[in-house]
Amino acid sequence: MDDYLAGFGEEPGYLDFARVGPLARVAAEETLAFTQVLERARHGSMDAFRDQDRRLRDAASALTGIAADRIVAIPNTTTGLMHAMFGLTGTVLLSPAEFPSVPIAAVRANEALHSVQPAWLETDHGKVTPGLIREQLEANVAAVAVSLVDSRTGYLCDLEGIRQVIGDRLLIVDAIQGFGIVDAPWEVADVVVSGGQKWCRAGWGTGVMALSERAAERLTPVFSGYTGTVDDEVWDEVPSPAPGARAFRVSNPDPIAGARFAAVLEELSEVGVEAVNSRVAENVSRVIDLADEFAVPVASSRDERERAGIVVLEPEPEQVTVLTASLHNHGLTTTTRLGTVRLSVHAALDEETVEMLRGAFVSFNTAAAY
Repeated sequence: MDDYLAGFGEEPGYLDFARVGPLARVAAEETLAFTQVLERARHGSMDAFRDQDRRLRDAASALTGIAADRIVAIPNTTTGLMHAMFGLTGTVLLSPAEFPSVPIAAVRANEALHSVQPAWLETDHGKVTPGLIREQLEANVAAVAVSLVDSRTGYLCDLEGIRQVIGDRLLIVDAIQGFGIVDAPWEVADVVVSGGQKWCRAGWGTGVMALSERAAERLTPVFSGYTGTVDDEVWDEVPSPAPGARAFRVSNPDPIAGARFAAVLEELSEVGVEAVNSRVAENVSRVIDLADEFAVPVASSRDERERAGIVVLEPEPEQVTVLTASLHNHGLTTTTRLGTVRLSVHAALDEETVEMLRGAFVSFNTAAAY
């Protein structure tokens, strides 16, 4: 854990991992190493790039428990969601309050192919729960799509509960807001997609998509490219897509992106996601306690079973700008969106950041009093 925490190199005041995580040390080192290999192109050195796709899939497999041959590299979460939605036939139940990449993928697939129909789930202030799904689950629903952690409310959904409710329907999970810090029951999901640029701190251009055998059978690989066939570079004919996850490859993945994501996942496997989650939970509780000390309203869940790394503050509407300015003036990086202020806390939380946050809350209370 000490080595893992030493890999956080951002300056004090950064509380915005839900937007993007500053590069982990191992990711930065891997990027530099492979960039230099590509720059010099020494005889025989280029073969190392071909190994990074397998390395990434093995690393993701070790972290999730999903077999490597059911995992495919993707450049970002949205690409995986597009694969899933365009490949689906039938009705998909989802909340319109999800992060836009989820509902937009469903609507675009409907507009283009008319093979998938979105059914809009009414939620409890954005929270998707097994009970609400049970109440609104119609016989024609073929799949349910949900975020593991809601980006707006910070709510950690109950994947096991949802699986019990939906039976053998496909469960599509946008995992990016919890991947790397939540020890989720990945085996209950049929499609798991996540980028690596947020909590994993692997940088943009990184991601994985994992498919259950059921998903591989039911989803049509609409965007299957020339590397999505059984054999590489089949010339003079157009072969069928490969069976399983490989069919969802469009082209060769970026090997440098794959290397840095693999390095991060390998480190996480050594430390243990459960241990990282425990440290995140401690830091989230500390931030919530600090907000309580200064009577700054916390809208996100206080229950550790319903949260990951996101703390949502919701002052009175006329005070949102005041709070945002106070945080900014004290050097804190956060996100203000739709009337709330989001603090996203990782396993590393230094004392200087805590004191900066305390100072911002003091300034906010002083300004709000006037």
